[in-house]
Amino acid sequence: MSYGALATFAFVASITPGPNNVMLWASGLNYGFSRTIPHIAGISIGFMSLLVATGFGIGAVFERWPWVSPILRIVGSAYLLYLAYRVATAGRAERSDSSRPFSFGEAAVFQYVNPKAWVMGITAASSFIPAGAPLVPSVAGVVVVFGAVNLPCIMTWAAAGTAIGRVLSDDRRRRQINVVLGLLLVATVYLINT
Repeated sequence: MSYGALATFAFVASITPGPNNVMLWASGLNYGFSRTIPHIAGISIGFMSLLVATGFGIGAVFERWPWVSPILRIVGSAYLLYLAYRVATAGRAERSDSSRPFSFGEAAVFQYVNPKAWVMGITAASSFIPAGAPLVPSVAGVVVVFGAVNLPCIMTWAAAGTAIGRVLSDDRRRRQINVVLGLLLVATVYLINT
């Protein structure tokens, strides 16, 4: 296994915009970095569990029953549209505000309906787990390298949103940014389904 190539793939896949990163930006903007930590941890752990699942063959399910993939895409797309609405209508969190960032569990489970996460997981498993190699150490290697690269990348998005939130005191502009972030999620749905 080429760990350098895997780390490069993990970096490019993790740092580029996608549903997780857009939602982390919005969460950092609206709730701050410390309140976004459970969301970050949920993405990290959830995605690592998805990598383990794909590494041990869940990707074969899609090959054997190809009808599962479009169903996952439809469910994932519907959920992303809901999240786009949630992001677009989010406002600055106040003490009495009932809005909140994603919990650890919500973020972890979201990885299983996130089409970009599936593409990343299946690509990592099919490209970087050598055929015939011992499966457990190979999957562990992919998970460790991906985890070490992915976590700082997603933290960067939350930190960037937090930084913008600190300097952006105008609620009107904050709402405009939230709408743009919501529209980016809608665009993600479009790109996934074309």
